[in-house]
Amino acid sequence: MKLWSIMGNSQRLDGGAMFGNAPRAMWEKWSPPDELNRIELACRALLAGPLNGKTVLFEAGIGAFFEPKLRERYGVVEERHVLLDSLAEAGFSHEDVDVVVLSHLHFDHAGGLLAAWEEGQPPRLLFPNATFVVGAEHWRRAREPHPRDRASFIPELMGLLEASGRLELVSGDRSKALGEAVRFHFSEGHTPGLMLAEICGARGEDGRPRGGLVFCADLIPGRPWVHVPITMGYDRFPEMLIDEKRAFLEDKLARNVHLYFTHDPGCALAQVARDEKGKFTTTHEAAALAARTLAA
Repeated sequence: MKLWSIMGNSQRLDGGAMFGNAPRAMWEKWSPPDELNRIELACRALLAGPLNGKTVLFEAGIGAFFEPKLRERYGVVEERHVLLDSLAEAGFSHEDVDVVVLSHLHFDHAGGLLAAWEEGQPPRLLFPNATFVVGAEHWRRAREPHPRDRASFIPELMGLLEASGRLELVSGDRSKALGEAVRFHFSEGHTPGLMLAEICGARGEDGRPRGGLVFCADLIPGRPWVHVPITMGYDRFPEMLIDEKRAFLEDKLARNVHLYFTHDPGCALAQVARDEKGKFTTTHEAAALAARTLAA
């Protein structure tokens, strides 16, 4: 199996919102802001194949579905659909993808499923041959969002996914589409039913998979958020998220599972470590993956 980091459209968002109650004097060392207090963010997907005999895309980034006014409001940098260009650079097209796994349906993680905006044209779903794997609990949230996060969803997307006839809702730790190759963990602190996909490595003597890789989504958007107290202003329950993150990192450290970051502009993959004070940190960082084997 090979892995590719697939860049989507990049984004610039308010640094204070991205770092919650952390003071600017702290976070600006990690993510220098521009004159509008916005920090640089990636919207990075992961392509894996063959995985359970299939070509699998984990997330789709923000894409280029916004009309120009909203693209500017939400800090989307490029006008073109960068995800499609990145797939082409890796030797693939969206038609080649057999499965798309979505941690959740906020627009910066699922907007890339849609074709680029065209004036006068309705939203159009890409990936015509893919099964779309979504957590069942989060699907319910996306269908009936809370006023606090309603603007984070694309209203037309759920109907398009249902109409495709290729939607799989996941309630347990496995999916029909991916079988034993991918194990799902769930988190509630950022959004209900956030689904964290772990590409499983070989089983150890205790029967638990070791090595492997987990797509951290918005539980841990990038390296600065590996520090357990750091959360986002967008998180619904920061204290819950901190507890979830601590348990998540302890497990991944014990099993040597690599972390894959979607929003870190400078790092795609890293291993979990502890520093001399016992705090979680990262090591063996990789800025990008290009046909990399899981064990490498």
